[in-house]
Amino acid sequence: MEHLTIATVAETNPDFRRVLWTGKYSQLVIMTIPPDGEIGQEVHPDTDQILTFVSGVGEARINGETQKVAQGDLVCVPAGAEHNFVNTGPNPLVLYTVYGPPEHADGAVHKTKEEADEAEESGQDEPPA
Repeated sequence: MEHLTIATVAETNPDFRRVLWTGKYSQLVIMTIPPDGEIGQEVHPDTDQILTFVSGVGEARINGETQKVAQGDLVCVPAGAEHNFVNTGPNPLVLYTVYGPPEHADGAVHKTKEEADEAEESGQDEPPA
């Protein structure tokens, strides 16, 4: 069993992305997006994603639509949707997200977006088979 006080864990996370738990069918990840930062435009062809925002303010950009997000908001991104999440505030945008199926390598920690992008491009950030 994995038991977390997820908002507290997410708030204390200094890293851009940290995989907390990986199961057979889903994965829990926390993210901290710095001011003026973003996740980056992406599409997960076979993966649904649910994001819950813990603190900060930003924008959800999904399939050409934009919606403001803040603490307590939850956004669902269906597989195949083009999406990006952008920090529009002066403080970090902190969130946790559930992927189904897993999207990242089990236990992956990426301190910056650049490190995360490099790991994805090099094939080091592949989900378990």
